[in-house]
Amino acid sequence: MDTLIAELIGDIALILIVSSLLGAVARRCDQPTVVGQIVAGILLGPSLLGRLPGHLMTRLFPHAVLSYLTGISQVAVIIFMFVVGYEMDWGSTRRLYRPTLMVAAGALLIPLGLGSGAAVIFRSSFASLGQSSTSHSFILFMGVAVSITALPVLAALVRERSIAATTAGLTATSAAGLMDVAAWLLLATALVGTAEKQNRPLPVTIVLLIAFVAFMLLVVRPVLGWWINRPGAVLANHLPVVLTLALGSAWVTGALGLHPVFGGLLAGFVMPRRHGIPDPDVLRPMEEIGGALLPLFFITTGLLVNVGSIGGKAFVVFAMLFAIATAGKLGPGYVAARIGGLGRKDGATVAVLVNTRGLTELIALNVGFSAGLISQQLFDVLVLMAVLTTMMAAPLLRLIRPVTTEAVAAGRVDQGSAVSAP
Repeated sequence: MDTLIAELIGDIALILIVSSLLGAVARRCDQPTVVGQIVAGILLGPSLLGRLPGHLMTRLFPHAVLSYLTGISQVAVIIFMFVVGYEMDWGSTRRLYRPTLMVAAGALLIPLGLGSGAAVIFRSSFASLGQSSTSHSFILFMGVAVSITALPVLAALVRERSIAATTAGLTATSAAGLMDVAAWLLLATALVGTAEKQNRPLPVTIVLLIAFVAFMLLVVRPVLGWWINRPGAVLANHLPVVLTLALGSAWVTGALGLHPVFGGLLAGFVMPRRHGIPDPDVLRPMEEIGGALLPLFFITTGLLVNVGSIGGKAFVVFAMLFAIATAGKLGPGYVAARIGGLGRKDGATVAVLVNTRGLTELIALNVGFSAGLISQQLFDVLVLMAVLTTMMAAPLLRLIRPVTTEAVAAGRVDQGSAVSAP
């Protein structure tokens, strides 16, 4: 047991340093940090390390240690999903409701339909990747997989380019929030449809899930608001309460047949805000904990991916899905933004931003893979699609709205498209 613990500690140290280095390299290449961390996971897996002599991958990450790393990484993802739900800002959606709703509808429904349609029309192509099941759950999952937008990566790109207060930045962020909520609900529907590892009928499971959501919103949320804000609260430090809320909610959704990440997201929605904005005493420590542990998720995901297997028929499927995912976001996103009243430059910016997938996509793919919805080869293909579509965003944004180093340092933005705060 002591040897196992020592190996686990050593692996965590290795993961943190490698992901930090490649994250820094990604930033130097004008890419989001998450891109470097995802690449770190892929390089430490069978795509590179597993091909070197000496069985380095299995020596560094033996199966017994990997199971512990996977468990810790899932805690990181739950905390991350809590932060996503807690940070969801509906105020900007109300201010820019027309372009936001147009972009959210167009950039979600069209790629959703394209992905689901491809799963139906090209059944034989997916079967060549070992996809034995083409059930309704699989069809819905494929639609979700190509229609997801990574809100955290999008928000990072918006901040880095000093367009957070512009019409384009606010519209893209708000639309991504709406699309994320809808995509997670659709993914939950697909997962419930598998009825995997359940001894209860599907209708009973659905009723229990609805009852749990209602309990969280109608009972837990007001009780939490009263407890945290009352004078002389016993727990002045909110962190234990927040962690209990996130992990407890994740445990319930996992027990009910959904992935625990849905519980983390629900907990974020339920957590009361202070004066309409996230409480820094809650948000900051959760972001720090999640940020410190998330590299474990990237590595454990990368250990499942073998990019070298993407050849022949797998490459054809990759090219098809990449085209669907990209065209299904860029085209509808731009058209919807223009119909919503945005100019050409802002419309193009919004379209590029909503095409980012990053960490959110990886979480969804892990959920589908662990539930048996997709095969190993299809998982590899979809991970590569997520990485490349995320990497596209930064260079495309540079073409659309170049920002000088001096402007970024001074915090200047495109005042012509800025939106005043309410």
